[in-house]
Amino acid sequence: SVAFSPDGKTLASSGGWKDRTVRLWDPITGELKSTLIGYANGMGSVAFSPDGTTLAVAGFGGIILLWRLGTTAELPLPLLEADVNGDGVEDIQDLVLVAANFGQTGPNAADVNDDGVVDAADLIKVAAALDNAAAAPSAATLNVKNVQQWLTQVQQLDLRDATLQRGIHFLEQLLRTLTPTETVLLPNYPNPFNPETWIPYQLAEPANVTLRIYSPDGKLVRTLALGHQAAGIYRHRGHAAYWDGDNEFGEPVANGVYFYTLTAGDFSAT
Repeated sequence: SVAFSPDGKTLASSGGWKDRTVRLWDPITGELKSTLIGYANGMGSVAFSPDGTTLAVAGFGGIILLWRLGTTAELPLPLLEADVNGDGVEDIQDLVLVAANFGQTGPNAADVNDDGVVDAADLIKVAAALDNAAAAPSAATLNVKNVQQWLTQVQQLDLRDATLQRGIHFLEQLLRTLTPTETVLLPNYPNPFNPETWIPYQLAEPANVTLRIYSPDGKLVRTLALGHQAAGIYRHRGHAAYWDGDNEFGEPVANGVYFYTLTAGDFSAT
């Protein structure tokens, strides 16, 4: 989309899908006067206010951005390639967004290198931008298993590339952050224990995990065989052990207090 300013001295153009830039041109000389950085998913229609002091641009995703234009052109702003969510900062949230869209094809803001698929190459580009940055990972989305898989996949890329090396370094740091130093059984939530509950835990090393639910008199009510689990934090509902309040026969148990025991390798706790 393009639009002339009311005085005819400036031409504004938007990049369209996946291009977050809006460029201001001199329509006489063709000189680029300024580059504005907008929403990550792309910038659509542009329009000037009647007095020419404000530029409005429609971003893909239902947002409208407004710029107050000065009397002199600003220097072009650098494009943050790894700013996937378009908030003006390259941080862990961008890596989380790429992870959430991993494997998706077609137009996607998380497809950083624009090759049509969100894959390890996109992860490594964002991770490289985050290297040496202080960023706390979101354990709800990132986990040890995922990061280990990403590190395995990037081994297929050109390991001599400096950007790739920075990305690998960040992912290795992230893996260490996500790996607990000890195995712990954590308090269940929400309370009370009935009718359903999530039981979080963390593993310092891979192990076969089993959770057993007991009644107050010590009778086994339910066994949850969780299988082989990678080292990591299993705290959020998508990862924690889940008990629906039924016994081994699929019957709802009576309201009351129940005990649970977690077994992971040689570790056991109640």
